[in-house]
Formats: sequence, C-alpha cells, structure tokens
Amino acid sequence: MACDPWSPNQYERFRDERSQPFYDLLALVQPRRGMRVVDLGCGTGELTAEMHRRLQARETVGIDSSESMLAKARAFANGAMRFTAGDIGQFAAPGEYDLVLSNAALQWVSQHDEVLQRWTAALTADGQLAVQVPANDDHPSHSVAHSIAGEAPFRDALGGYVRPTTILEPEAYAVLLERLGFAAQHVRLQVYGHRLESREAVVEWVKGTLLTGYQRRLSGEQFERFLARYRERLLPQLPDARPYFYPFKRILFWGRRKA
Repeated sequence: MACDPWSPNQYERFRDERSQPFYDLLALVQPRRGMRVVDLGCGTGELTAEMHRRLQARETVGIDSSESMLAKARAFANGAMRFTAGDIGQFAAPGEYDLVLSNAALQWVSQHDEVLQRWTAALTADGQLAVQVPANDDHPSHSVAHSIAGEAPFRDALGGYVRPTTILEPEAYAVLLERLGFAAQHVRLQVYGHRLESREAVVEWVKGTLLTGYQRRLSGEQFERFLARYRERLLPQLPDARPYFYPFKRILFWGRRKA
C-alpha cells in the first residue's frame, strides 16, 4: 500500500484554482506587527510562504502530515519560517500563536467542535482563527467516491473507511465561534466556479485531494480498480461539455478573540 499518496505535482495541476480560496481567507485576517503564525495543513508551503510575506510575520510554522508535501515546503524555510510533520487534528499549543490558519485541511479530521476548541486554545488573548474548509460532499465528484467505498470489494479492503464527512453547516461554525468566545467573526459559504478542460478533468482534480484517503488504504491494483469504477460511475453524471464548469462550495470563517 502507498505510504504517502499525496503528490505535489498532482495537487498543483490546479494550483490557480486551489489558491484563490486561500487568498480570500487571508484577506479576512487583520495583520498586526510581529505576529506568530501557524499554518495547519500547509501542503507544499508555497502559500504559507506568501502568507508569511504578506503579514510580515515574526515567525511562521507550517504543519502537515505528508512527508512528500513537506519535502517541497522545506525549500521555503528560513530563520523565521519552518515546516514540521504533525497531526492537525491533535494540534495543541496553548496560548502560543497570534494566528491559527488552516486552508482546505479541516475536512480530513472529525469532531470539528473539539478540534476547533484546541486550535482556539492555541491563540493569544487577542489572537485570530482563520479556516477554509471544502463543503462539496454533495457533488457527484465526492458522493460517488463515498458510495463506491461502501461497495464490495472495496468496503472490506478499506476496513469500512469513508473520508470523514463531518463538515458543519456555515451557521453551525458561527455558533461554535460564539461559544468559543470570539468577540468578532465572519462566516460565509462561497461557490467557486472552475472552468476545467472537460468533465474528465474532475477525476484529475479529486485524485490530488479526496481520493488520496482511499489510495492510502488500498494496494496499487485495488486503487486502480477503485479509480476505474469511479470514472465509470461519475462521468455519466456530469455534462459532456468543453469547458466543463465545476462548481465547488467552500466555507470560510474567521474569528478574533478580543474586541
């Protein structure tokens, strides 16, 4: 089985499309002098480095679970910016950071209320939390994969695994931020429209993200069969258009602890 299915090259095939939500999230942050920042789920580190530059942060730490992603991210490391391996779901650093940011990573962990409580605890008294989480599980590109994971022979091979689908409704994140004591907040659902070359490009999109959870748990041969079944089920559900318009929903939320 693949130890680390994350491929920087596959992920960055749609780099521009994946980057825009990050910049929209960063626009919610209120910059302050000498910030200490942590990026949870930093990926290849390119956007982490851009955030560090724009915020003129004193220190930035990028954390990711993928060694292949971190190998690329560490090229951006310097005296004020470093990258390290870690489980963002278990991340805890009480009172250490002025900004905890996570872009397109929270969907990989469950129990968001508990996770966000730990992330909030990592903030200074007037710290900020900024999170972007994909919310496209009801689109065929996602629902078909989850459905196939429950079919034989994949169900047994996956040990019952289905990528966590514990993403909350936008208003639930707003309520949670209030309960966690944020004095100010911004929560929104945004639809990003991507014009892909064809409907087949949707498969390449999810191979770089969603399907990695299944790939990690299947042998090479099993994953190829999973992928073939996925194409067979997915493509007839998508319009055969060139370009293919791929609507992708994301939730962006930000909070500041002290007024």
